[in-house]
Amino acid sequence: MSQILSDELRKKLRGVLPPIAMPFDASGELVKGGLREQIDFIIDAGASALVVGGSTGEGHTLSDGEFRQAMTEAAEANNHRLPFIAGLIVNSTRQAISRVKMLEGIKIDALQVTPVHYLFKPDEEATIRHFREIYDATGIPILIYNVIPWNYLSPQLMIRIMDEVPGVVGMKQSSGDLKSLSDLLLDSPKDKLIYSGIDALLYPGFALGCTGAISALASAVPGVIAKLYGLVERGEHEQARAIHFRLNALWNVLCHDNLPACVKYLQHLQGVTLYQPRAPMPAVSDAQKKAIKAAFDHLMS
Repeated sequence: MSQILSDELRKKLRGVLPPIAMPFDASGELVKGGLREQIDFIIDAGASALVVGGSTGEGHTLSDGEFRQAMTEAAEANNHRLPFIAGLIVNSTRQAISRVKMLEGIKIDALQVTPVHYLFKPDEEATIRHFREIYDATGIPILIYNVIPWNYLSPQLMIRIMDEVPGVVGMKQSSGDLKSLSDLLLDSPKDKLIYSGIDALLYPGFALGCTGAISALASAVPGVIAKLYGLVERGEHEQARAIHFRLNALWNVLCHDNLPACVKYLQHLQGVTLYQPRAPMPAVSDAQKKAIKAAFDHLMS
């Protein structure tokens, strides 16, 4: 069997993989050209790869046309500087395959695929078939974004999927349960990529041996997360723990219900143009701004 990921790409996919936030204006329109500044900021901060179309990027709100537009503009802004991962948040195998086919002509290094998220939960066999058929139809390596509370994939099922579907090269674990992350690192095939999406516990995840992080904080403060990852890789845990607790304090003031808006505000504090979330998600309130700014200043001091 041919190698799904080259050794070179596998090495590049270690570290910090920020999910890109979408640049919406006040009316909810996707701002043409609005991604370039953010992508430059994230690359300059030391990111290892880019993830476009995830939940931080409000990918669930994008029409097919907007999905194609965002991917095209992000790929052009990236200009092959970093590996490029396209996020799929859809509710059927057919829709997932259709969206990937819209990206013909764009070099996609991997897909980040969220399990279906509406009311009906497929059983294990159907879930495995879902990911197998996406890979068979696209030929693009898959990272599973394990985030849907009522369709959460257990470590045992995740390991089974990675064993039975060679095109699934890894996953992002987003539950706050560090035990699940540890179980995945313990029992997954050693060539699989296991990312932490647990923002409050990125340091413990890195210390356990995660491949890296795909998380909101990786987008909001990419330079800090890249520094944290490097410290852990070098065994400099005293400094890493100090950063961890400051990140924890920042995470504690971010509201999950409008997290993408909070990420955009944090990027704005670092010089990126402030864009809006898409309705009905509320913008960051004045009270939120005050709390976020205080925690951010403490983190960066």
